Amino acid sequence: MQDPHISAAFDRDLEAIQAMIMKMGGMVEAAIVEAADSLERRDMEMAGRVRLNDKAIDELEEQVNEEVARLLALRSPVASDLRTVLSVMKISGNLERVGDYAKNIAKRTAVLIDLPQVDGATSAIRRMARAVEAMLKDALDAYIQRDADLAEDVRNRDVEVDQMYNALFREFLTHMMEDPRNITSCMHLHFIAKNIERMGDHVTSVSEQVIYLVTGEAPDDERPKGDSTAYEKLEIQ
Repeated sequence: MQDPHISAAFDRDLEAIQAMIMKMGGMVEAAIVEAADSLERRDMEMAGRVRLNDKAIDELEEQVNEEVARLLALRSPVASDLRTVLSVMKISGNLERVGDYAKNIAKRTAVLIDLPQVDGATSAIRRMARAVEAMLKDALDAYIQRDADLAEDVRNRDVEVDQMYNALFREFLTHMMEDPRNITSCMHLHFIAKNIERMGDHVTSVSEQVIYLVTGEAPDDERPKGDSTAYEKLEIQ
């Protein structure tokens, strides 16, 4: 039987790590919204804030990893406790990647501010970003509440983000064919839309970690995906 003092210490350590995860999640949610808003408003100050805050997100991930390593070394968790610790580490990694994509959007905003606007594009991108931000909020709620059903709902909603991306891709192609002056703007906007689609994938990974944490089993079916485009094979960083 595990020493109750050791168990209590483990719970305190894990609670502290989970608090860092939630802080990190809140920062990433804000980064998604602010990156999309800065693009739509052509607000370089906001875009700069997104880029600056990404460093804090990265530092939090490093702190989570350090605390997880310390917890594994000192407490030697087993069974469900070990599953929880490993899930925390994977969730923090996915959150860090979403933050990176938000930073990339902010970087492209600096380029797009000097290029012609494409009608309706930035508002559509903002809607797509808001959908991903809502998914992330629910995924984090599912984690805190240990709610596998909510996590599964988030996982299924990723198809909606894929469909938004595919619609935008076709729209950008149309704009480029109609007026070659739109090509540079549309290429940057496409990369931004792809970054948001990738955000959705990482949020889906968070929800899958929650399902694994609650049930002890990873989802055994393929993720639902929207129709793919011919551009899907490109690796966009």
